[in-house]
Amino acid sequence: MAQRALPLPAARLGRAVGTAGAPTAVSGVVLLLPDGEPASHRRPSLLSHAFQLPLARTLARAGRTDGLAVHVVHYRCRGWNTADAQLAADAEWAADEVARRYGDVPVCLAGHGMGGRAALRAGGHAAVNSVLAMAPWLPGSTTDQPNPNPEPEPEPVKHLRGRRVLLVHGTNDARTDPELSFQLAERAKKTNRDTCRFEVHSDGHSLRQHRAEVTALATNFIRGSLLGHPYARPVADALAAPPPLGLRMPLAAGFGRSLRG
Repeated sequence: MAQRALPLPAARLGRAVGTAGAPTAVSGVVLLLPDGEPASHRRPSLLSHAFQLPLARTLARAGRTDGLAVHVVHYRCRGWNTADAQLAADAEWAADEVARRYGDVPVCLAGHGMGGRAALRAGGHAAVNSVLAMAPWLPGSTTDQPNPNPEPEPEPVKHLRGRRVLLVHGTNDARTDPELSFQLAERAKKTNRDTCRFEVHSDGHSLRQHRAEVTALATNFIRGSLLGHPYARPVADALAAPPPLGLRMPLAAGFGRSLRG
């Protein structure tokens, strides 16, 4: 007798990270989207989920007094799975769930790797006001599973109009091609001037070598986009600069030190 495939578990939002001592009123929500795989129906990776927790805790601390809620999204499975775009669909579901839980509050989608692609694809959701894509996996990137389409369709960008968009990519990323994220940012900038991209020189896919700077950049962008805080000068300059200057902005060593305190 043929075995029946088990149904996928439902996507989950879970409890907000670092809610102890936080105000009850929520004024903005960050949805962190973990990395995934091009094709897989396996359960989501616990490691990829755990990789987002340090950033989630930092964001929760930085936005606690402003009513910022931070959630790490639990996918149904770990694969994008071609036209199904399941990770993007789960990101859109999570944005709907934010509206159900918290009402009409702005949302930032922030993802890493395949989660970065999901953030970009789902960025047109009505609740989303900003998108952060870190080392985003895009069609044509190097993976352990060859892309069957030699000329993949580029990611859409027109739906990002009206959002603040930040891409961050390590120049030594061997898994997701940094040049592809530059090309996407270049296309997005033509329809959405509020697009910028930072390059993390000598860093790889995980952005571990300069994690402190990447975390500070992400925190500054999210607080500015969701909560109305001023952007750091490099972020403001990158958003205002014409291409390619604002799309190849180097992330300086020590970024964020002057913002503390």
